[in-house]
Amino acid sequence: MATNEKETPLMDRRKFLTGLSVAAAGTAASLAALSPLIHAKEVPDLEEILQKHYLRMTPEDKLRIFNRLEQQIKSEYGIDAAVKDPLPIENTAFGYALNIGRCIGCRKCVYACMKENNLSRNPQIQYIRVLKMPKGTIDLEKAVHDYPDEDAGRKDAYYMPVQCQQCDTPPCVRVCPVKATWKEADGPVVIDYNWCIGCRYCAAACPYHARRFNWTRPRVPADRINPDMGYLSNRPRYMGVMEKCTFCLHRIRKGRYPACVEVCPTGARKFGNLNDPDSEIRKIIEKERVFILKQELQTIPKFYYVFAK
Repeated sequence: MATNEKETPLMDRRKFLTGLSVAAAGTAASLAALSPLIHAKEVPDLEEILQKHYLRMTPEDKLRIFNRLEQQIKSEYGIDAAVKDPLPIENTAFGYALNIGRCIGCRKCVYACMKENNLSRNPQIQYIRVLKMPKGTIDLEKAVHDYPDEDAGRKDAYYMPVQCQQCDTPPCVRVCPVKATWKEADGPVVIDYNWCIGCRYCAAACPYHARRFNWTRPRVPADRINPDMGYLSNRPRYMGVMEKCTFCLHRIRKGRYPACVEVCPTGARKFGNLNDPDSEIRKIIEKERVFILKQELQTIPKFYYVFAK
């Protein structure tokens, strides 16, 4: 994984919380006082508070954590979930291309993402914003994302979905004081929800408005929970933590497409391995007109926009 702890020493979690003038003693009263900065249920249990940073866990540690999470999900939702963590794929750099010329703004990608990734329905959280703007130029100053459904598919408009760009030099990662977020070896930027302290520095640093903060306890109806879960992707989140798109990490490392790619009715979304010269996405980037959102910031996204019919 991509964190270099020798170059960037990991700030002690307890010292950081102490710096916020909050004493994290072992009592229920002091733990409750940390909410929403501490991430778990209203009063987290001691094991969750003392859980190690994910990158420092042994495989045995991780299996124990997965089992505990599955038991919690069973207790709360009454379903048998499978929490896994497929490893990064060697010689792989996942990338995404979105054809603005084909996108019709139907927002099926938005709702497929919500369903796949167990996003909160109340309050509603969405990873994808679809920007509608007048055709003729890409003018983000004139874009709107709250247009009515009947405005989808207009011939006089461009539609530009924006989500996490999975940057190679992610500013969100640099500012995290406890290293709760990092870039995986095959590209996606992830968050350890059990290590995040909810300071929201990453949200302020992201130039794409791609991170979401859980101001209240996320709610997903039990009959809509997706039981196929990844520890670093779509498992249930907590109040007081950040979350974001991971390219559906739990799917792509099993050879599947992200949910938004599968559901797109016009084929505007393409996904694959940028390191594979024979992959569809590599050929698109080599042959089509491609641009990068906010290229001047040098974040080096792995999300590319294309103009093609």
